Amino acid sequence: MQTALLLVLMPAGVPAAELPRSGNLVFDRVIALVNSEFHDESALDRFNETAKKEIEDVGQALPPHASTARVDAAIDGALASLQASHNGRFKPDTIAYFELSDIFRFAIRNDLSRLFPPEGEVSYPGIGLVTRMIGDKRFVGDVYDGSPAAKAGVVMGDEILSVDGLPYREIASFQGKVGQSVDIRLRRKADVAPTNVKVAVERLRPLPTFEKAIENSIAVREHGGRKIGYVRFWTLSTRDGLDIVASELSDGRLSGVDGVVVDLRGRWGGGAADAAELFVGDTPSFRLIPRHGRATLANVRWRGPVVALIDEGTRSGLELFAYALRINGIPLVGKRTAGALLAGRAYILPDDSLLEIAVSDAVIDDDVRLEGNGITPDIPVDLPLAYAAGRDPQREAAVSEMLRLLADGNSDRIVMPGGPPLTP
Repeated sequence: MQTALLLVLMPAGVPAAELPRSGNLVFDRVIALVNSEFHDESALDRFNETAKKEIEDVGQALPPHASTARVDAAIDGALASLQASHNGRFKPDTIAYFELSDIFRFAIRNDLSRLFPPEGEVSYPGIGLVTRMIGDKRFVGDVYDGSPAAKAGVVMGDEILSVDGLPYREIASFQGKVGQSVDIRLRRKADVAPTNVKVAVERLRPLPTFEKAIENSIAVREHGGRKIGYVRFWTLSTRDGLDIVASELSDGRLSGVDGVVVDLRGRWGGGAADAAELFVGDTPSFRLIPRHGRATLANVRWRGPVVALIDEGTRSGLELFAYALRINGIPLVGKRTAGALLAGRAYILPDDSLLEIAVSDAVIDDDVRLEGNGITPDIPVDLPLAYAAGRDPQREAAVSEMLRLLADGNSDRIVMPGGPPLTP
């Protein structure tokens, strides 16, 4: 048990003796941590009342032998009562558990070597996609650029029917199969017969996988004589993601384009609060040029036209990125952002699941709150997922908007006073 976790078991706001207690170590640790660490004390009465009700609904305390499903439901119900983002419990049978463990690796550093032996490098067996349930059917929501799934031709909108003849499971479907291939049975269109696709299973390290996906997302397409660049920021939490894009803008694939479509439809936020300065900052671009060897890229600022893509995956640091683009006159295309801008921290629970808690509020310019509000797009565009066959109408609309800006010769940015309209 970590010392840091021992310290938070005596919350300042509510006496320890008055906290709801169930007798279940995992449930009780969640209650103690939230009371100690959640940023908004005014929500704790509601949270504790909900926790008590979750216990009472069972008719008794949640003992150590209580069913996993019952404990999970009780924890989820209590956390939902906080009515805030960046609060959740994640278990090792989900991709999110591994991705957040890598993102929060400093916060859980004392547990890394035990959870991910021998050297504490977070990894999981997978193929590089995430799915979403629509009704009782499972569809591919995203395919990480450059992943085994992408190389095998799996695309957004495919219905996943089975993996090696069994129902799809995020981790279990690929456990023990690294270096092998799995047979994924999928349906691309509602009225066609299923097909089988062989996909190689790899041991994926989350943050390096995201860096690779950012790099592999970069593309240049010519439309009507105009070169339009594209890059997708899957997350801002990687070490080198921004540097990869900066290098491509400076003297790489994006250096000669007429405009850039910046895709902020991410998986996670995180990252530096000033990440958007790559596209809207006022400092000059410059390099350090030594007597011998290559010049070092010290600072890059893209001065050309930009169009950005947003949706409900635009959250946290990516949402702040979108806000910075908006107030600098850059058009946003897609759907409303998540309205999830708080600062979270991770804790390891007694069953080795991961608990994220919103430990700080986030306010922009003293009076703008994106949490619970989000940012509405300038050009709303839906993206129907089921059987999309990889078609992305939001991206198509962003390219059309870029071509319009270039054709009009009106790609100068107009700073909007007062900030963006927020959706209540």
